Amino acid sequence: MELVIRAERIVGATGEFAGVIGVREGRIAAIEPVGSPLSADEMLDLAADEVLMPGVVDTHVHINDPGRAGWEGFASATRAAAAGGVTTLIDMPLNSIPPTCDPDALRRKRDAARDRVFVDVGFWGGAIPDNAEQLRPLHEAGVFGLKCFLLDSGVPEFPPLDTAQVERALREIREFDGLLLVHAEDAQAIARAPEAEGDRYADFLRSRPRGAENLAIARVIELARWTAGRVHILHVSSADALPMLASARADGVRVTAETCPHYLTFAAEQIPDGATPFKCCPPIREASNRELLWEGLREGGIEMIVSDHSPATADLKCLDTGDFGRAWGGISSLQLGLSAVWTEARRRGFTLVDVARWMCRAPADHVGLVHKGRIEIGCDADFSVFAPETLCVVDPTRLRHRNPVTPYAARPLSGVVRGTWLRGRRIDIDGEPRGRLLARGEP
Repeated sequence: MELVIRAERIVGATGEFAGVIGVREGRIAAIEPVGSPLSADEMLDLAADEVLMPGVVDTHVHINDPGRAGWEGFASATRAAAAGGVTTLIDMPLNSIPPTCDPDALRRKRDAARDRVFVDVGFWGGAIPDNAEQLRPLHEAGVFGLKCFLLDSGVPEFPPLDTAQVERALREIREFDGLLLVHAEDAQAIARAPEAEGDRYADFLRSRPRGAENLAIARVIELARWTAGRVHILHVSSADALPMLASARADGVRVTAETCPHYLTFAAEQIPDGATPFKCCPPIREASNRELLWEGLREGGIEMIVSDHSPATADLKCLDTGDFGRAWGGISSLQLGLSAVWTEARRRGFTLVDVARWMCRAPADHVGLVHKGRIEIGCDADFSVFAPETLCVVDPTRLRHRNPVTPYAARPLSGVVRGTWLRGRRIDIDGEPRGRLLARGEP
């Protein structure tokens, strides 16, 4: 063995256990009971207050490089990921320039990332109005799925699909059993809502009503039903959608859904006016809605939690004016997701096994990385050492993503990541990057 880890608490698929983990050639080669004589060149004994968890798999990250690397770049994003216990992430096709909407753009994206990533990184492709003929080539080039918007994405180079174009994309993607990811807010409903302007969060919330999200999700479900395509609803913020999702799955519709730490942590009633770091789309909704999202996780209606790390420069967040209508909509939380989710989950009676299912195993399974996100023999030796009882207060100056603007600033959180291991080697975020670029279908 190259590495042996002894721990009193190891998070497995069905519960915690005490044991000894042996690593050979970057994979988990042995799981033995406490007292096993396994030995290796490197021996790691976890402290009594530490838990060995699978590395987090974050399948919703906007890195924006090339083209908008000033917002976020591969080195800074993956340093932040490693600092937060994330060992694998999948990069969204926007807001880089060009967006990842054809194989050439994918090659440029991979070139920008090569030799600069501290964790393993894969890529989503994009579905926009004029690239239907590029969807299969993107799939064959190794993207994990295709993403579309149903309304203005915020950047002109990634326009939305209308209903007919979504149906066409789904029929094309179904032919190679691909996956369509959907930002589900209805453009017409948003256009008819009050316009967002000024510094009152209540006004911004009215500009992105839950009805717009509900309507879009209902339409996507029906399109998936008609085409037999696979769809995934991104960043669910409206708990109204949960019964629709359950009904569709009962009918055999192939639809999955995710939510994000900020929807599970914050509540609209608590967001101060002018606090634009809280702006995201769809928006953070009321406390009662937040609790229903937690019930959706409990009951399985929402399968996974991912960050939707969507950074921008401080000036784009309009911190000086607090204008929610003009501020960029996106929350930076890549380094904080595990602690943020655990803080809220433990208050509601959930365990670290639940958190690992939502943040490690389910996202890995979603993208077909069955050797990630779990502590099992044969899987990649990707771990985070987590101290769940240690309290911390978020200091933005200690965040490793490029622009340390976050609504979590000064927020107390439970749990600290004390180290992250990728394929059996501890990640040194101030050293040389050793992450790999991933492609769909690779072993």
